[in-house]
Amino acid sequence: MISPLQLFLIVSSLLFCVGLIGALARSNTILVLLGIELMLNAANLNFIAFWRYGPHPAAATGMMFVLFSIAVAAAEAAVGLALIIAVHRHRRSVRLQEANSLKG
Repeated sequence: MISPLQLFLIVSSLLFCVGLIGALARSNTILVLLGIELMLNAANLNFIAFWRYGPHPAAATGMMFVLFSIAVAAAEAAVGLALIIAVHRHRRSVRLQEANSLKG
């Protein structure tokens, strides 16, 4: 019989794999950022699952990790989208292959 923790871990692993494939297989920068967000959400699901089914679920340590991770993901999305908009205004494209011209 599969425990609820194992089910959460299986779903989280599948979500992480979908995000990893999306981040590695796409050439559009926005889709790569979406893949990274999926991987961060999979990590958040792991934090919540281990917090809920851990030895001390009354302590809010897992919830604090998730809130910190969501704040970091929001900042990453804001900075990433700002960079994508700046590159699009300059190059008129959001493809990753054309972003290598930013090297100094």
